[in-house]
Amino acid sequence: MLRTGSLLFFLLSLALSFSAAGQTTSPLRLKQRLVTDSLRKKAPDAEVFLHFPNLNQIPYYYHKTKYENILKLERKKAWDKVLPLLAEYVGNFGIDNFHKDTKLLWRLGQLYERMGQREKAVAYYRLVLKHHRTDIKQVQQYYDSLEAKNKDLYVPLKYYNELVEYRKSVSTFKPPRGVYTNMGDAINSKAEDYGPAVHSDEELFIYTSRRKGVKATGTDEDLYFSRNENGFWQEGQSFDKPINSIYNEGSACLSRDGKTLYFARCESPDGLGNCDLYSATRLADGSWGQIKNLGANVNSRSWDSQPTLSPQEDTLYFASDRLGGFGMSDIYFTHKQKNGQWAPAQNLGPVINTRESEVSPYFHPLYQVLYFSSRGQLLNFGDFDIYKAYRVNGRWQEPRNIGPLVNGKGSEYYFTINANSTNLYYARSEPTDLKNLDLYSFPLPMEAHPLAVTKLTGVLTDSVTNKPLNGIISIIDLDNGIEVASKYLREDGSFDFDLIDNSRYMMLIQGPDFFSIENEINLKEDTVLKIMTSLIDYSIPLIFKNLEFDEGKAEIKEAMKPTLDRIVLFLVDHPQLRLSIEGHTDSSGDPNANIELSQWRALSIQKYLEDKGKLSPGRIDAVGKGSSAPIKPEVTLEDRAVNRRVEFKLIRPKENATGGGDW
Repeated sequence: MLRTGSLLFFLLSLALSFSAAGQTTSPLRLKQRLVTDSLRKKAPDAEVFLHFPNLNQIPYYYHKTKYENILKLERKKAWDKVLPLLAEYVGNFGIDNFHKDTKLLWRLGQLYERMGQREKAVAYYRLVLKHHRTDIKQVQQYYDSLEAKNKDLYVPLKYYNELVEYRKSVSTFKPPRGVYTNMGDAINSKAEDYGPAVHSDEELFIYTSRRKGVKATGTDEDLYFSRNENGFWQEGQSFDKPINSIYNEGSACLSRDGKTLYFARCESPDGLGNCDLYSATRLADGSWGQIKNLGANVNSRSWDSQPTLSPQEDTLYFASDRLGGFGMSDIYFTHKQKNGQWAPAQNLGPVINTRESEVSPYFHPLYQVLYFSSRGQLLNFGDFDIYKAYRVNGRWQEPRNIGPLVNGKGSEYYFTINANSTNLYYARSEPTDLKNLDLYSFPLPMEAHPLAVTKLTGVLTDSVTNKPLNGIISIIDLDNGIEVASKYLREDGSFDFDLIDNSRYMMLIQGPDFFSIENEINLKEDTVLKIMTSLIDYSIPLIFKNLEFDEGKAEIKEAMKPTLDRIVLFLVDHPQLRLSIEGHTDSSGDPNANIELSQWRALSIQKYLEDKGKLSPGRIDAVGKGSSAPIKPEVTLEDRAVNRRVEFKLIRPKENATGGGDW
């Protein structure tokens, strides 16, 4: 367990390698290209793209001769001959193969692992875990052992908030903006509210509600909208007829020009199944009309809902529980044909879809990033979580959980982002009431940001013992104000974060045997920053910003005691260490008086620490420096405030030091 009073310092040596892409196009196109290029460059080393061309062509693949030949070679343990044949056979899989023949996926993964192709092995083990329907303990153990160095160890949200509170008292970093912010009574009702869609200009917010009353046209679900005025969402209003009807309407998305609305309508006489997808056109007088069922190419005899458009608006993604899918519900897509009609819908495949449920897709309005809700992916914090997946060269990367600042112990659905990627909107339930959804909105965390594709990696080790260190690492965005979830260092001392390039970050690491490591990092385009080693440095001072005395006085104030108590706790826990305290003033006033005042202040802190911790005499040195060692020239009042400080330095113990007395 991290003890937040610890106080040991490390100096990190950084090794950077980067390549920058030229900027010869518009900012928007440049960002789109940078995201795609960055993912494409990293893909050969970090990701295996799986392709199954038969998925939407045949339900099940079986070739007796090829299969028996594979079994024959397996009995002979001719693994080098089995591998290409089994890879070809699995590559022909239809959807039904994934639950009927998962053993072949498992065997292919084992062969890749045997041949030293780790990334391919991991990719197939993932498929086994996503699509197997019986005991998967053995596969899980294999997968965990291979992925131990890549596993994300997120700090629980409650403990993370405690870290943030503590950080306020010891550093100048601004606290992060809140998460889990309910959108309030103007949007939410006592009934379920969900299915948000924010228009690209963020002036119009569309959502679904089960509320009842004079504003509700239907008996259960209706579509509502709210307009943003002066930064505030106004009270939700019903779409009214003909969009809302006596049937159920919901889960809408709007074209960029605002003229076409796609939505779901359920239990309608003209529907093909339980719920169908429809389109409506905005007429010249501002009303809605020309409501059309999207037809049998898109809709099925089952439930079809939750549409979202691609950035070019030529592809429509949606959720469906139709027969022939991978799980209870899957994500499908359809594209516009040359004649303007929608093509037959296709399943999005086994990387996105699992044996469980995938619902509420949302395609980012600018980038090739799909967000969706799932309960079948490999990292899950609650019932349903939100994930993002990048599309590179027409293939889908492995979905990434967008982290505990969005995903909690309950269920999260219907994730939507504004075009500028600054705010998120989604529906979530509390763990105690999974059925009652409310709409939430707050600043977009880093894990959910579409541009967070530049990887920061590192390993933290003790330079004396060469052993990995334990602790928690936090990344603070200094430019964009985007929150980044904290993580525990892995057992080998490693960590990694996906961040936004061309941005400045502060890395803060806290652990049981040190207070903090602080380093400012400047990420460049397509940059991988690697922290290779660490070096203990007892000369780096720690300055607590809240240890401020009254003007001209040296008495310890109540506000100072919580911080000083943490220092006491550290010294008690580490009896082999000594501490040096230096008091500093600004340059105003008489220099000799300043030295005397700073000396008394340092002595006051020394006495408080010794008395509180019952520390042995001689463990703490106290000296006043007055204004002799300023941090910066005093041009402004703020400069003077910076120079008025108390510095703490650890003193390296002698090699033969024992207990707390041999210095």
